[in-house]
Amino acid sequence: MRRVCLTLPTHRACTGTIAAIGEEAAYGARQFDVEVHLLILDSSPAPVLAEHRRAVAALPPSPGVTVHHLDEDEQRAFLHEVTGRSGGAPPDRLLELMLPSRVSYGACTNRAFLIAQALGCASVHRRDSDSRYQHLDGEPVFPLHQELTYLGRRADDVRESATRSKLPPGTGGRRVTLAGGSFVGEMSVDVAEIRDLDPDTYRELIGLSIPDGYPEIWRGHLIDESFRGAGDTAFDGDRTTLAPVSPMRVDMCNIALDHEVYRRVPLPPATDTIGSDYFLIHLLHDAGMPGVQHNRHIVNFHTAERRTDDGFVAYQLRFVKFLLSKAYLNAVYARTAAAGDALLDAEGHIRASEIAGFVRDSTGLDRASSAHRLDVVVDAYRRLGDRYRTVADILVERRSRLLDEARDDMADFALLMDHWEALTRASAEAVPAGTR
Repeated sequence: MRRVCLTLPTHRACTGTIAAIGEEAAYGARQFDVEVHLLILDSSPAPVLAEHRRAVAALPPSPGVTVHHLDEDEQRAFLHEVTGRSGGAPPDRLLELMLPSRVSYGACTNRAFLIAQALGCASVHRRDSDSRYQHLDGEPVFPLHQELTYLGRRADDVRESATRSKLPPGTGGRRVTLAGGSFVGEMSVDVAEIRDLDPDTYRELIGLSIPDGYPEIWRGHLIDESFRGAGDTAFDGDRTTLAPVSPMRVDMCNIALDHEVYRRVPLPPATDTIGSDYFLIHLLHDAGMPGVQHNRHIVNFHTAERRTDDGFVAYQLRFVKFLLSKAYLNAVYARTAAAGDALLDAEGHIRASEIAGFVRDSTGLDRASSAHRLDVVVDAYRRLGDRYRTVADILVERRSRLLDEARDDMADFALLMDHWEALTRASAEAVPAGTR
């Protein structure tokens, strides 16, 4: 029987999300006759972890659903076994990249990839703690429905069932490797206040994420589209597009990936950097790999923690690190876009070593681009005033460290890619704890 991994990484209170994703897991097993492994990777502080333990215990048993709730100690034990078995780089170094002491959007998903391999799953389906499901006629609208319908099948075999197809010529024989939707509700990145305070400064900041050389009309369009998801579009019926999926059209809270992708290439393990987990979406799009974009959008909201002073500063620093990282990531994406089909081997799989070379080469870029970005951000935050001035002061204080981290994060990513396939092979022989 087909096994799939529905995963929820979290480091904050989300008992409501745990209950809701439990319903989605039960729905998938019931409607598609699959085994659903619900994997909750929990990095929450002890009081919150205890609440989550109770929420998991309260999930009603459901045929075909197995729940795995792993705290950081249990995750570390699994990773220690895997890194030891892999025989790669110093295990402690790999363990640090897989389970860093700071927040890493890519690393938490990489851990889900390895555990899914250990569980024998064919795909990983990711949700986030700050999201809810839409409803239609009183019933929740689960993205898992479209993910299980399309993922892993030949594009030609599902072409007729999609609402529309925009497959590039000659790609119909490839498997659907990605299925995703977007979100409605609050912006995915907490920059709405900047837009409201000073639209010109907002456009200047968001513009730093867009590659150089885009015509101004396209730059303006991309700035307007960034972080807004599907706006306020309410679900009123299924619509799907079969095509290489643009990273602008899906969100990592609403995504599923086939194992043939994530067992070859991981996500960047960059710490305190939003957007670092979108790498595979860019890669699959540039390689012309078929995907399905659907409209079962998740409802995004911002947790109370983001509204606190400490939460605000932490999130703004993650946003700034994202802008710095784009100096390197955009250089990689330019090469993957130019390579196109050449990113794939004769069997249609991503050439991981080729991608690792692109990433490693990016670390040699002149740091002046990142330094200029940081200067622009500092000036912008000073103009915004109030608590943004506090962030600007922190950026000045940490200037050298931030610039070093933006470059070193890419070197770490290349290192992890060098050892990733050994890690995924070793994970197939390991057994994760925390099963209920």
